[in-house]
Amino acid sequence: MADPDPAVWQDVLAHLRRHYPSLCRYWFEDIEPLEIDTGVLRLYVEHPIHLKYLQTHCTNIFTEAAQAATGHLVSVSFTGTYPDNRRFKPPTNGKRHHTNPDKPILDADSKSTPVDTPATDHPETADSEPGPVVADSQSVPLIETKPPETTRSGNAIVSTPLTSPDSSSDWHHLYDQMVLNPDYTFENFVVGPTNRLAHAASIAVAEQPGRAYNPFFIHGGVGLGKTHLLQAACQRILATDSQTRFYYTSCDSFLNQFIEAVKAGEMSDFRHHFRNIDILVVDDIHDLTGHDRSQEEFFHTFNALHQRGKQIVLSSDAAPSEIPHLEARLVSRFQQGLVARIDPPCYETRIGILKSKAAMRSLALDDDVVCFIAQRVDSNIRELEGALSQLQGMSMALNRPINLELAHEALGNPHESPAAHTVSIQVIITVVCHHFELRQSDLLSKRRHRSIATPRQIAMYFARQYTDHSLEEVGGYFGGRDHTTVMHAERKIADMRESDESFDRFMKTLEQQLRPGQK
Repeated sequence: MADPDPAVWQDVLAHLRRHYPSLCRYWFEDIEPLEIDTGVLRLYVEHPIHLKYLQTHCTNIFTEAAQAATGHLVSVSFTGTYPDNRRFKPPTNGKRHHTNPDKPILDADSKSTPVDTPATDHPETADSEPGPVVADSQSVPLIETKPPETTRSGNAIVSTPLTSPDSSSDWHHLYDQMVLNPDYTFENFVVGPTNRLAHAASIAVAEQPGRAYNPFFIHGGVGLGKTHLLQAACQRILATDSQTRFYYTSCDSFLNQFIEAVKAGEMSDFRHHFRNIDILVVDDIHDLTGHDRSQEEFFHTFNALHQRGKQIVLSSDAAPSEIPHLEARLVSRFQQGLVARIDPPCYETRIGILKSKAAMRSLALDDDVVCFIAQRVDSNIRELEGALSQLQGMSMALNRPINLELAHEALGNPHESPAAHTVSIQVIITVVCHHFELRQSDLLSKRRHRSIATPRQIAMYFARQYTDHSLEEVGGYFGGRDHTTVMHAERKIADMRESDESFDRFMKTLEQQLRPGQK
């Protein structure tokens, strides 16, 4: 057993920054190397959520970095147990010594720029202040006694107290767990006019589960912050009461677990597992569409929890009434609480998001660069983050500083209008609604009258022609419709353009409005 050389640990961090900038976080400097014993480098991680995240996503990469730094075939192990056998090391003066989010983790001679967003679950939004504050020892209390066990079930994470009589020991071996992303906290969420209600309600639910809004339903297009708010609520709940039995999963995982339970004849275990928790959080509930038996099972699960005053939080790409093929009784249940919509961020909010994301990456951006990106990208937060990644990647590849000139090269010609460079789905919807004198809510609704269905198909067609969104993503924008609906619309409009010259001329007129620089 030997204490690791501090210089070796700095070499490990430098290797990560140089080769895996998308993985790095400034809180990596809070990780404390404990010892090297029998070829294993043990690293102490104080924050439980950081620990689980590192154990799940980072072990192999840290091992590679340790081997490069030491020149030996060592492996890395993350632990939350300090050498004196306490579960978590008590904080110094109430907090850890590295808590400044503005402190970069670059070495003085490092030429690489750190910190992108992990590829696991695309972070979406950030806090109302430009500088993010990742949850530290003040936001999540340190636990000196043994914390709740984390059990595995589906694409989900479950917190179950050790002494709970409701714990099921045989069900959780079937699936891997979903790990909470440390970036997804309320402190990292930028609040603007298009998401203010959803943000405020999420905090209320996290602080008063089962009493504030129940159920709480968030809906909006892809990449607008729904998953961020769901995970932030989970983390706030754990910070408030670590003994809360919460279950966070995707709807797809719920469906898979239901199918496995039916096949294995374990429906009793399945129902016990889902109906004996304090908080149920389900992402992408619109995936229930078309699954009749699963809808019935979820209906009874919903009733069992709601009748006992247990909190239910759901997210979807569409409002409850606009999810296709969803049973009316489920629509009614989902609407009996609070339904909050998130829309694409406005210009000012996009600037705040970019500044926050850049701070999380320890990435220095001039205001003119931030404004340029905010003007270029107006659809969702994921695309804003993609623009930052593209800019950071070009800076590292060319070994050039990030400035307005490099931003122009990375994201488009400075003399080219944003509309000529790209067209967002929101722009398409606005143009189509204006031409056909429709309300946006009508275009995204379930109504199938020809006066609405045809403009909707035209908008879907343009979305496929002028954006990089997949069939599923386009369907999500248009009221949570299935990808086959989008495919049908695309083919139908294409066929009409080929067979009807007057319709093709009409479509070209709309294209001029979408991309005025084209002829």
